[in-house]
Amino acid sequence: MKSERIVKTCGKLYLAGEYAVLSPGQAALIKNIPIFMTGRIQPAVTYRLASDMFNHQASLEPDADYSLIQETIAVMNDWLLAQRITSQPFSLTISGKMEREGRKFGIGSSGSVVILTLKAMAAFYQLNVDAELLFKLAAFVLLRRGDNGSMGDLACIVYEDLVYYRSFDRAHIRKQLAATDMMTIFAQDWGYQIRRIQPALACDFLVGWTKEPAISKDLVEQVKSAIDDHFLSQTQRQVNLLAAALTGGDKTAVKASLEEVSSLLAGLSPAIYTAKLSQLKAAAEGLDCVAKSSGAGGGDCGIALVFNVEDKQILLQRWQLAGIELLHQERMGEYESES
Repeated sequence: MKSERIVKTCGKLYLAGEYAVLSPGQAALIKNIPIFMTGRIQPAVTYRLASDMFNHQASLEPDADYSLIQETIAVMNDWLLAQRITSQPFSLTISGKMEREGRKFGIGSSGSVVILTLKAMAAFYQLNVDAELLFKLAAFVLLRRGDNGSMGDLACIVYEDLVYYRSFDRAHIRKQLAATDMMTIFAQDWGYQIRRIQPALACDFLVGWTKEPAISKDLVEQVKSAIDDHFLSQTQRQVNLLAAALTGGDKTAVKASLEEVSSLLAGLSPAIYTAKLSQLKAAAEGLDCVAKSSGAGGGDCGIALVFNVEDKQILLQRWQLAGIELLHQERMGEYESES
């Protein structure tokens, strides 16, 4: 603990399963986005917290802006105590707001900050905290704060990969927080599943940013109220088909599944596909690619999988004309050998 330690956390976007994964037992495919937040931690005489999200610094004294970071530190300190490790004060500086000119990309979340803080503290104490424990620690923090999310963002950010995530019964775990000690809760099987997906299908993964803020929390609640058994069962089916198609290299099935989950989302609420997101999706028409909204919708980002170099350029030109910015691109899967 004598020198500065530096850790990073990535962003994330949904390929499929958004909204459905909020129901326990439902699954989603979530892709890591290599746009990072950075945490720098080093020993200090007293706790000092700084973030480029805010114009002031904080200690562990109650501060509304830093409450998420402070609660994460408190949870990690409780875990350290259970391991008979004495906590030490430190200076933690967080940078990387995942936004531009005050407009968020929509690829990060409170989960990013929680995981970054946990990773920084693990590095500070030179501890090897495995992915499962990191996921549970982060979920513990958010559950204790009353977060109603699926925790799928945590799964993707912890594993820094494209993952298949099946959600657990958060209400059940939350009920135990006041009645059961942390280590007993962590020792339980929560019932989630996280597994990496390795695409065998070569394609370009593109992220288009609408530069518009996502739909409000109230509107998200309205969309959630429209979820029914049909939406859940059909989304689950397509998520499973998509995972199999990606790992099996079946381009036709990949396109079909993404089109179907997109249609299911559009049918859930007209608020999900804004004019910009509709343009983002429509830009793929007639091309060897597929595009859809990602996450809550109503703004932020959409994604596309493109299977042809020429069509990729056409898609990007169409996005540019629609005022959609290419935020990230990468090659997924493996190239087929040319005959």
